[in-house]
Parts: sequence; structure tokens; C-alpha cells
Amino acid sequence: MSNELEELEEYDPEEKKVLLSDVLDRVLSTGVTITGDLTIGIADVDLIYCGLRVLLTSVDKLKEEASGDNTGV
Repeated sequence: MSNELEELEEYDPEEKKVLLSDVLDRVLSTGVTITGDLTIGIADVDLIYCGLRVLLTSVDKLKEEASGDNTGV
């Protein structure tokens, strides 16, 4: 655990700068799935439940996956 503390102390946020465009390019080229659950209730009685699933990818990648052409991967 002391190694983790040393790594945190040595971490410099200015050392690694990432552009938003680079992050978006990577996310869209590989795809990201986000899942979550939302429950609204009163007095420990669940009134509304909503399951959330979001898929974020590029249209080209989605077409490639749908056609089964995975030669680029």
C-alpha cells in the first residue's frame, strides 16, 4: 500500500495532458456502453424503476459490427 501512496504523491496532473478530440476519437472508434438503474421511491416503497443502457459509438463502427466484418479489429 505504501507503493500506491508514493505513486499518488509523485503524480503530476500537468504531466499527462489529453485533448478532448483524442478522447472522443478513441471512444467512437472502440465504442462505450454505459448502464445504470434509477429507482424513485417514497418511504421504502419503490414507485418507479428505470433501467438505462446507452451505447456510444460511430456509425461506421456500428455498421461494421452489424455486418460481421471484423477484419479491421
